[in-house]
Amino acid sequence: MLHMFRRLANTWVARVLLGILAIAFVGWGINGTRQSGSFSNEVVHAGSHTLGPDSFKRYFQISLQDAEKQAGQQVTNLDAVQHGFDLQLLQGLSADEAFAEMTTRMGVRPAPSLIIDELRKQPDFFDPITGKFDERAYQQKVSQLDMTTTQFESQIRDEIARDQLATGLAAGLKAPRTLGAIIADFELESRSLSFFTLDQHNVDPPSPPTDAQLLDFMKQNSTALMRPEMRTLTVVRFSPKLLATNMPVDPAELKKAYDAFKSDPAKNAAFIPEKRSLVELPVRDAATAATVAKRLGAGEAPEAVAKAMDIQPIAYTDSAKSAVADPKVADAAFNLTQGQTSGPVQSDLSGYAVVKVISITPAKTPTLDDLRPQLEPQVKLSAAKKAAYAEVQKFDDARGGGASITDSASKAGVAAETIGPISAQGADTNNKPVEGLSPKLLRDAFSQNGGGEMDDEDDGNGEYFAVRVDKIAPPALPALADVRAQMTQDYMIQEMLKRLHAKGDELVAAVKKGESMDAAAASVKTQVGHAVDITRQGMAQNRALGGELLQKIFEAKQGEVFDGQTAQVQVMVAHVDSVAPAAPGVAASMVLAQRNQLSEQLFQDLGDLARTAAKNRIKPTFDVNLARQALGVTPDQLTSSAPPTGKKKAPAS
Repeated sequence: MLHMFRRLANTWVARVLLGILAIAFVGWGINGTRQSGSFSNEVVHAGSHTLGPDSFKRYFQISLQDAEKQAGQQVTNLDAVQHGFDLQLLQGLSADEAFAEMTTRMGVRPAPSLIIDELRKQPDFFDPITGKFDERAYQQKVSQLDMTTTQFESQIRDEIARDQLATGLAAGLKAPRTLGAIIADFELESRSLSFFTLDQHNVDPPSPPTDAQLLDFMKQNSTALMRPEMRTLTVVRFSPKLLATNMPVDPAELKKAYDAFKSDPAKNAAFIPEKRSLVELPVRDAATAATVAKRLGAGEAPEAVAKAMDIQPIAYTDSAKSAVADPKVADAAFNLTQGQTSGPVQSDLSGYAVVKVISITPAKTPTLDDLRPQLEPQVKLSAAKKAAYAEVQKFDDARGGGASITDSASKAGVAAETIGPISAQGADTNNKPVEGLSPKLLRDAFSQNGGGEMDDEDDGNGEYFAVRVDKIAPPALPALADVRAQMTQDYMIQEMLKRLHAKGDELVAAVKKGESMDAAAASVKTQVGHAVDITRQGMAQNRALGGELLQKIFEAKQGEVFDGQTAQVQVMVAHVDSVAPAAPGVAASMVLAQRNQLSEQLFQDLGDLARTAAKNRIKPTFDVNLARQALGVTPDQLTSSAPPTGKKKAPAS
């Protein structure tokens, strides 16, 4: 697990952001850091492998979106940077690039055919009807990632090279049985305990707290209780999505969309091409092909001919021409009539082939009514975008004339909403997410001073917004009146645990002086229980005891007595009666069962070492300031609580 956040390391933001990065880089681990070198416009530099500002921003946004999904709340770029999320991501990305560079220098270079094979595995790059690779769809999908096709293919090349190297490293890797035996002996060592528990019935109850005690208790827990800065906003939204719901469909625009759909080969996936069912009999020479063609022409079934001549037939069922693997065979097959057999066809794959067409499904051009469910939402959204933009223009004109945001919204026919108080993550005072607030709107709203206004900002996909900061409530502890009940409960629990721990310590001391466990238990009117042959493996998922108490149980020596808190408001007093090594037969079974898992762990460790070696050899560098510029985070936005960024350019540690 990675630990970067300082004071706020236990907040939900920190836990989620670090958790996402830990998952993202768990395949190879994160080793070392990197800062920038002597380059000018590269966020990450590792020999011939570099990442520019746009690429870093893309990786950052993907990682942050994953964090937001896990947390169920929005996280601003500024908040993430203040918690060191960018530094952690830079460390992982620079390690990736260093490893890719070392792989390249080692001469591990995938063949071009492997790149093509990987592209073929991406269904979004192919026409869903014809199954043919669509160059335009490929370019569009890649551009949505803010990448060029060259960059995308380079990334695939690096991933294939890494996987090939990893496969070579892992080949034959097996964990030694000795290692498995050591682990099995540790996990299966058994202990028997005598114990009893103390609860609220065994000590005097604490007195209810005074206000002074509660206020002091709140100060002691101020980090967990501190409420974030909250803002109240006036928001005006210009939303085609909302307008489209009630937008009428213009018949002329619908017809125009239909005609455009028909005329654009990149869009007319709904236009079903001609399909055929056929059988291809591939052979090695022209003479055999002629014999096959003659027998098929005489009326023999393709399956019978194939069986008699020991040929493996290739059947295509209701397939488009582009789905036939060999273009020459496809050309021949789609020039035949139904039931017709071709002559010998020179094949690029098998030498020669003979084809018989079983059935033909004609091409179909959908009518306007066929496509109406698909086209009407598009036409409505297109009209809604124009209407929303017209609202924006009216709003701009009113603002230019000196009207306020609310008056300008009224003149544009749009409602101005009061939203808040909300946090920078888009949560209300009950920490519930407020609907309809985009990350950009939140970033802009929290980058302004009190009274600050932002006019008609583009929110993407034709959506616009204007926002005014009406009120700012700085971070503060909640009022005692707002949290009195919860604070009183927490205070009473804490005081009760203090008393239980004190009583437990007292009884442990008595047993150490010679009092029996039964006598100690009787003094608090309870009885001794017994746990026989417990193991670390068996207790790993026991949530009733708690991690600290489990650790004490398995670290204590035979005859030792101790106390510790359970997962509830209880304290256990325990005596280790016996400690026994793992049973050989059970340990042997565990060694065999877990050998593959241990081998995988060794492979992970080997990957860590490889990345460390890559970092030490390549010495990757990164530019923190350039990375933050790409995110739109300026130095004056960073608070004093942010982790130190160091110099802009420094050698990797």
